[in-house]
Amino acid sequence: MSVKISSVKPFSKCWFHGIKSGDELLSVDGKEVTDILDYDFYLSFPPVVLNFRTAAGKLIDIPFKNDDTGLKFRTYLMDQQHHCKNGCIFCFIDQLPKGMRESLYFKDDDSRLSFLFGNYVTLTNITEHEVDRIIRMHISPINISVHTMNPELRVKMMKNKNAGKCLSIIKRLSDSEIKMNAQLVLCPGINDGDELRYSIEELSKYMPAVQSIACVPVGLTKYRDGLFPMQPYTKKTAGEVIDIIEEYSGKFKEQYGARVCYPSDEFFLKAERPMPSEEYYDDYPQIDNGVGLWTSLRDEFFYELSVCEKAPTRKSVTVITGVAAYPLIKELCEAAQEKYGVEVQSEKIINNFFGENITVAGLLTGTDLIEQMKGKIRGEVLLIPLVMTIDYTSHSTENNKFLDDITLKEAEKALNVKIIPVKNNGQDLLYNILGVK
Repeated sequence: MSVKISSVKPFSKCWFHGIKSGDELLSVDGKEVTDILDYDFYLSFPPVVLNFRTAAGKLIDIPFKNDDTGLKFRTYLMDQQHHCKNGCIFCFIDQLPKGMRESLYFKDDDSRLSFLFGNYVTLTNITEHEVDRIIRMHISPINISVHTMNPELRVKMMKNKNAGKCLSIIKRLSDSEIKMNAQLVLCPGINDGDELRYSIEELSKYMPAVQSIACVPVGLTKYRDGLFPMQPYTKKTAGEVIDIIEEYSGKFKEQYGARVCYPSDEFFLKAERPMPSEEYYDDYPQIDNGVGLWTSLRDEFFYELSVCEKAPTRKSVTVITGVAAYPLIKELCEAAQEKYGVEVQSEKIINNFFGENITVAGLLTGTDLIEQMKGKIRGEVLLIPLVMTIDYTSHSTENNKFLDDITLKEAEKALNVKIIPVKNNGQDLLYNILGVK
């Protein structure tokens, strides 16, 4: 197999050897390169020789003593992203309304993205070659969407006849000391209760290779016509999930020095129970999965509040968030207002676009923001969570947009206010409230 080169950095070694866009990288030291993992792995053991074929058919070998090749490829993975082959009864993408941009309907299930970007994979789409490569290259950690360790139930939940068989890969990875983070998307009455106990017990057999287990509630939009019937978690059922996890996490703490299994913040909110302290989360191994996000943000904010001596440059600011995080954001805004005298207006946005069962800020749209905040903003600027936007890395409003394709610039015009996307950390929130750097 070969991979197409999209561009070559001017004055790089490959450029001087005449390698151009459209040429092909055949191999490294004669070893086949199928994607970025092969490429990075082989280049990490210099010296190496890159083997090329030009568009004219000429073969060129170029030696390298480092990994600075100057090459860029048409996609980051070098080939196409792997599409999910499951039909999960809880799939969020199946619950999207029609008419959104095409990329939002793509279901990825790519083991390479698990390693590169922290994506979760189900293992149903992984090939024997990929399993062998993970073990041979010792690619770790791997993030796995387990959902249940009951093979028969997993087949039913994921509507894939191989969903149960591929659980054996977890043992192979454990035997090879590959670290794993597991995710259980819990559906009321389906894979919680005794099934949850079974999954935790089975996964515990592979500890410490399985280094964390996140339990998150299923997200249900209002677009579920024709889909598997399901109800959201209630105060009672969410509390029962927390209690089951607590049956095991204390024992794990004694045995492994960490609780290993954690409910997401949403379970505590739905159960109307207080959020645990920082110690509960053991260095936050699954914070990107919404496990400990509340506690981490609160602690960071109040620490910054205690040490920040900068004078505010703003007199007023408006801060919005989703329904779930609103009580916390309101508390933080009031604390900043009390200390610095900045007028901070905090508001929650109800998710009318996807339905009121969706309460996280990351799924809010520009439509709901504009409809619910038009004429209500008192602040000089409007602070929104960065996770509301497509580009999670940039504060810029230049090319960024919401899930419903409304750009930040369009929202600024509609609301007649400058919008600043804020990262999910205490310092960024406080400094943007104050208008300081």
